[in-house]
Amino acid sequence: MIPNQWYAILESNEIKKGKITNVTRMGEKMAAWRSAKGELSVFADKCPHRGASLGLGKLNQDCLQCPFHGFEYDSKGNCTLVPANGRNAEPPKALHVTSYPAREEHGFVYIWWGAPRESYPPVPWFESILEKMVYTTLKDHWANHYARAIENQLDVVHLPFIHHNTIGRGNRTLVNGPIASEESNWLGDHLLNLWINNELDEGQKPKKPSDLPKPERHPFLQFRFGNLWQNWISDNLRIVVAFAPIDNENTLMYLRYYHTMRMPILRQITGWIGSLGNLVIERQDRRVVNTQRPHRPDLDTGEILIAGDNPIVLYRRIRRGLIEGTVK
Repeated sequence: MIPNQWYAILESNEIKKGKITNVTRMGEKMAAWRSAKGELSVFADKCPHRGASLGLGKLNQDCLQCPFHGFEYDSKGNCTLVPANGRNAEPPKALHVTSYPAREEHGFVYIWWGAPRESYPPVPWFESILEKMVYTTLKDHWANHYARAIENQLDVVHLPFIHHNTIGRGNRTLVNGPIASEESNWLGDHLLNLWINNELDEGQKPKKPSDLPKPERHPFLQFRFGNLWQNWISDNLRIVVAFAPIDNENTLMYLRYYHTMRMPILRQITGWIGSLGNLVIERQDRRVVNTQRPHRPDLDTGEILIAGDNPIVLYRRIRRGLIEGTVK
């Protein structure tokens, strides 16, 4: 995983008051919960006393109680009670649960994966998504590294083959460009923009990115590090995916269908149809992407890439630079 990034790992509505939500993300077991006031906490699912799962415990007012010996921890991970020592005893300061800085925005729960700091950058999002938009979410599990799933959404070469009867209809197998660019709005922010220009192969040579006119419309696809992707279908219709890393071989996909239909019945019908379409298309991808090896891609895995793969090469370069600290 790339360190020092915000990652969307859950949706806000998956964490209920009075209940502990147990998940595996970033290869770590975690316990997410809310205080009586709704304050969100995301803990490492391990009691520092004897290593028991805190996710098996219970909530006692504004504290999480370990199921093994009843130690209680507040929303910051500080131990507030060691029952064996008496309710008036000061708990040892070393009894502190690892907690992850967490934010709730845009209906997602984000955690900061990296070194703690005094101030944090904004969580990643797409500012072009209008406040009037509503969405329906579909969740699906992929048995591969989250970077493979991301790369699939940047791959324009596969469209007429995997999606020959859906979004790849028309047999436009010739790939011009594609044009891929990077922009950054603040330190640590990396947004990858992609314009698609596929056409029927009638014997012509593909055009290089430099041979294509400067795009006049918004990008077709965007990816924002750490783990968010957008398909900009129209100003009033978007697909957003959060690639929540479970571990190095598993990813939970949160696919959102955004639209502007707000009338209750039409909103429900539109969301249902959109989610059904998302399911059909992503299942076409999943069948093949889950077979890719190695699970975690990189620049030197031995793959023989072609010109049409340049968005994937750009993504890998940025990813490696962020991991190695050569890109800020």
